Amino acid sequence: MSGPDHDGPRAGAAYDALLVGGGIMSATLATLLHHVEPTWRIGIVERLDELAQESSGPWNNAGTGHAALCELNYSPQLPDGTVDVSKALDVNEQFQVSRQLWAFLVENGALPDPSTFVRPTPHLSFVWGAENVEYLRRRYDALISHPLFAGMEFTTDPEVIAGWAPLLMDGRDRSEPVAATRALGGTDVDFGSLTRQLITGLADSGAVELLTGIEVRGLRRTPEGWHVTGQGGFAADARFVFVGAGGQALTLLQRSKIEEIRGFGGFPVSGEFWRTTDPELVARHQAKVYGKAAVGAPPMSVPHLDTRVVDGAPSLMFGPYAGFSPRFLKHGSLFDLLRSVRLHNLRPMLQAGLRNLGLVVYLVKELIAGRDRQLRELQTFFPAATADKWEKITAGQRVQVIKDVPGKGGVLQFGTEVITARDGSIAGLLGASPGASTAVPAMLDVMARCFPDRMEDWRPALEKAIPSYGRRLGDDPELARTVLAQTAYSLDLEPASR
Repeated sequence: MSGPDHDGPRAGAAYDALLVGGGIMSATLATLLHHVEPTWRIGIVERLDELAQESSGPWNNAGTGHAALCELNYSPQLPDGTVDVSKALDVNEQFQVSRQLWAFLVENGALPDPSTFVRPTPHLSFVWGAENVEYLRRRYDALISHPLFAGMEFTTDPEVIAGWAPLLMDGRDRSEPVAATRALGGTDVDFGSLTRQLITGLADSGAVELLTGIEVRGLRRTPEGWHVTGQGGFAADARFVFVGAGGQALTLLQRSKIEEIRGFGGFPVSGEFWRTTDPELVARHQAKVYGKAAVGAPPMSVPHLDTRVVDGAPSLMFGPYAGFSPRFLKHGSLFDLLRSVRLHNLRPMLQAGLRNLGLVVYLVKELIAGRDRQLRELQTFFPAATADKWEKITAGQRVQVIKDVPGKGGVLQFGTEVITARDGSIAGLLGASPGASTAVPAMLDVMARCFPDRMEDWRPALEKAIPSYGRRLGDDPELARTVLAQTAYSLDLEPASR
């Protein structure tokens, strides 16, 4: 799709780009589009009265800067015993792209204080049992020589682990085999704060027009692009539309009737965390620690015990405890799932359901689990934990993608999926983790698909904001070292000590 050219904003509800949803994806795309086309008229429409209240909200996600430094679901063990780290390498590459843009914005004053949205936090993987210890050793061996994982540490010494994260070993049987890896370059990210700063900064400068409290309900193709309508008589025309509305993206793209959304469905998953602000516990655990998912559990249910800092206040979170709700958004409708069913996706959704009966059983068990059982799960990480120090919070809704794959039928996939119309006039993002952490490469993908004839002209501006643009850091160790050092300096991410 060729974007519009004009001298400045036009009068009336007409946009060069209209972004639906006030979360991290729209915030990132608006930032990139304004950077490469500062004269475009860009609008952001959010259904709630405030920004970042769904998946991007700090208590609706784990706040992990997902770089695969500790998340074991990105490096599965194959039947022959080898560990496949290809996904881990890809996720880390993508996160470094996001870090580069954030660093650029800090350096140029668009994000004045990086500590308000990102903080250095060690990332640990922790396992117990002989088989898991051997798995973690093989994972470490497969990653340590890669430039983006340089400096990762591995140990099977309980005393060393106790020094890294004391709660993990507090009350644990020291005869049980344990292992851990530690990456000091990990981060804790408040994506809610980042989202609000990006969008309000753009809005205050006049770079975007922000409309809140308006739910988009209609998308109709026009010769010039799209006519977008919503509650309260909202109507606007846009040459390009991006649907970054979290779980609601599926139904909005269905309403657009583009061919590319046919066959896609969604499976909503809810979640809960336990949280504590107890000063003694918070002071003794300064890390994000990920373990292995239980047998039959979905990848997004990998248990983790995390340091969190939200609005300057530290806490610990453990979870997630998975469950099911038919809502596609935390503030959605009980009829969201039913309303998403179409003739073209009914068969794939049924096939995916039959293939994942184990997942359904797992979610039902999680849903009915009492507080005592949830405490026992916490105690696998923190054996000395007591329930009285923790409170339960509800996380955001995640809608996993169901895709009609040729030759396979309906497949439930975990991750994100960018959907674009053939003419590039509309795009949307489906799915979940690693989500927010890879928002920048995801939105660059949207731009490349929807504005292919402009990407070469935009390249100098993109390279200025993202020095490694178009290259893989893993292929250039010197560039990787430079980028990691520069972004760590700009974002004030240098670890305090070892």
